[in-house]
Amino acid sequence: MHVLVIGGGISGLAAAHQLLALGARVTVLEAGSRLGGKLLTGSVAGAAAVDLGAESLLARRPEAVELARAVGLGGQLQPPSVAGGAIWTRGAVRAMPRGHLMGVPGDPAALGGVLSPEGLARIAEDGRLPRTEVGDDVSVGGHVARRLGREVVDRLVEPLLGGVYAGDAYRISMRAAVPQLFEAVREERSLLAAVRAVQDRAAARPAPAGPVFMGIEGGVGRLPLAVAEACAAQGADIRLNTPVRELRRVAPGGGGPGWLAVTDHEALSADGVVLTAPAPAAARLLAPHAPAAATALDEVEYASMALVTLAFRRSEADRIPDGSGFLVPPVDGRAIKAATFSAHKWSWVAAQDPSLFVLRTSLGRYGEERMLERDDAELVELSLRDLRAATGLDARPVDSVVSRWDRGLPQYPVGHLDRVAAVRAAVGAVPGLAVAGAPYEGVGVPACVAGGRRAAHDVLESAGSADPADEDARQR
Repeated sequence: MHVLVIGGGISGLAAAHQLLALGARVTVLEAGSRLGGKLLTGSVAGAAAVDLGAESLLARRPEAVELARAVGLGGQLQPPSVAGGAIWTRGAVRAMPRGHLMGVPGDPAALGGVLSPEGLARIAEDGRLPRTEVGDDVSVGGHVARRLGREVVDRLVEPLLGGVYAGDAYRISMRAAVPQLFEAVREERSLLAAVRAVQDRAAARPAPAGPVFMGIEGGVGRLPLAVAEACAAQGADIRLNTPVRELRRVAPGGGGPGWLAVTDHEALSADGVVLTAPAPAAARLLAPHAPAAATALDEVEYASMALVTLAFRRSEADRIPDGSGFLVPPVDGRAIKAATFSAHKWSWVAAQDPSLFVLRTSLGRYGEERMLERDDAELVELSLRDLRAATGLDARPVDSVVSRWDRGLPQYPVGHLDRVAAVRAAVGAVPGLAVAGAPYEGVGVPACVAGGRRAAHDVLESAGSADPADEDARQR
């Protein structure tokens, strides 16, 4: 059986890897000039390798780490060298308060210095408020603000969720982003009790072995390239600069392949298609075959962001504090939303050139698209200004690299999981077709790998069930 995988990001490559393991013949079609999607390595200061996209893998979800080991990167997996986060707020870089769940506190006593006395007093009202019904879904920020006050959202929840989704906490779905808290909120009378219930359940389970996060020596951006190399070694045909302009269902007769993917130069036939393109491109290709899915995907919004990687002489970066970096609440009015001290966080970064100190900042959130309209030099200067204010760093970098991720992160507003369910139902009604990627699975690498594997199984299970006589009924 021949399957086309449309999209060469980590979801598509994971799907291709799984399809090959299941005995399929695979062609990967990537519209751009490189593989890997949001996973990308580059260099700064001449030779120092750095991640210019995602830099770590959630190791408590096994899929990405398993894939790395399967393609020969097991020996290069490394945990962070330092643990614990920080937050830059109210004029100081402070340790992240303990006992929180994506910024939602379970222990108000740990919030001194981050919240004002008025904010702390507002939290105390949670136990006296009547129970808040959340229905089928609720925004994280909206519910937390009702129960604990806006200051908790603005100072704690926003920077945590912003670090993951580059989103707006007052729009992000609790059911999608923090599902365990959503379930507890439906059971408990107060939000503090719900957080503690989640923490108690976690404490009652055996602690998973190993670190929470993993990186890869040389950069997480090596992962998709290693997967592609493994796929090619098993006979996969991987093509760059090959956008798919149209998907066609083949008319019945002869038992031949059921799909044609029309590119600029040819029409490729296949028994099945795994579609891992971003939501707008996926919607366009799905419209003739699963119009309900296309309509739902047209509603998916994205956030844009930029990463500024800076290399300093280590002798001039001695004021950088210990730790992996810090998050920044939007309410403080800073340009950057986070800083990662890569030379502290990853031993392999520090070891490449001991004379350099490498760090990176991130700028841009949902609704801040104009941030990316600034030129590279201005983004560097904004980063340096904020780093100086946060840490006292007053040096000029020896080199800088600006990476722009336009429409890089899909947003998960209230109702997102219902939208995903609608897409899956519509696509599932079309034999030989499956979807995967961050708009459905989650923005983390393990979630995308899991989605690609699931799509591989789905497309093989459904490809043989095609009955083109039912095509008109499906479209109606």
